[in-house]
Amino acid sequence: MGKTYIVTGGSGFIGSNFIRFILKKSDTVKMINLDKLTYAGNPNNLQEVENDNRYVFVHGDIGDQDLVKELFLLHKPTVLVNFAAESHVDRSIDGPGDFINTNIVGTYNLLQESLRYYRSLEGESIFKFHHVSTDEVFGSLEDDGFFTEKTSYDPSSPYSASKAASDHLVRAWQRTYGLPIIISNCSNNYGPFQFPEKLIPLMILNCLSNKPLPVYGKGENIRDWLYVDDHCDAIDTIIKKGKIGETYNVGGNNEIRNIEIVKMICDILDDISPSENIGSYQNLITFVQDRPGHDFRYAIDSSKLINELGWEPKETFSSGIRKTIQWYIDNKQWWLDIQNNTYQQERLGVIE
Repeated sequence: MGKTYIVTGGSGFIGSNFIRFILKKSDTVKMINLDKLTYAGNPNNLQEVENDNRYVFVHGDIGDQDLVKELFLLHKPTVLVNFAAESHVDRSIDGPGDFINTNIVGTYNLLQESLRYYRSLEGESIFKFHHVSTDEVFGSLEDDGFFTEKTSYDPSSPYSASKAASDHLVRAWQRTYGLPIIISNCSNNYGPFQFPEKLIPLMILNCLSNKPLPVYGKGENIRDWLYVDDHCDAIDTIIKKGKIGETYNVGGNNEIRNIEIVKMICDILDDISPSENIGSYQNLITFVQDRPGHDFRYAIDSSKLINELGWEPKETFSSGIRKTIQWYIDNKQWWLDIQNNTYQQERLGVIE
């Protein structure tokens, strides 16, 4: 039998892509998905594997100590992958408490139960705790330079501060208690099944609905974009080859200004799904009040991961964005269900 994974937050965007990615790679793995199913946790993300006998869904909270302990005892995992997190900056501005509870307290609980389980193995080195984090913990860059694994943390938002705190806890549990951990910090992900509050799906769906395309400030902020399958491949590589106690940055080598992203989406949709009402989707672009504390630029240096572990992204942004747009066109019911039940693409995180 292959590895047994406990994947927290596995019904979210990256987590669900990771579960499908691993199940496609191996017939002998077992995937235990622990998810609270908050607004962005969507059971429909894993519809295609819900009857797979290698997959088990558990509806619950990473903050539930008894439940986490029970999952360890029942399934005896070889890997825990922690995706569970509140992750949207705008929502963290409106309600930081949820971010503190999930990202910090929840991670603490996972660490405690992981340590209890690891110690019960009596020295058998068959368990790893992989913590998935973000480049936002590093703060903002100016026009040049890159985030490396040695960059000091300088978070700007309640979201990034809570993720920074969780990263520090994970490292402390390795250095103090010997828990075998690895951390990865990734750049902005995009791809299928991304909740439509994030920039790329929001712009795609607003275009398809002929709604305004809200661009913060002048759209000059720069992000490095990583296709979600490339991220899943990186995590898999780090779990298999990474060194205990190390951190690995994961980027897509795609630095692009937000306004250029929006215009690219418009141009592709003008080509493959033109509007019947307007000449070009670019006519929908609307500049709006900037996000409070909006970091100017993120750029990831992935050379450690590339040189030491042999990973590299397979998708260019040009190829990945076309795949992503086509997925949203082909899966209209998926996002219509979200619009009808959860989120109508309203603006969040505005401080009056």
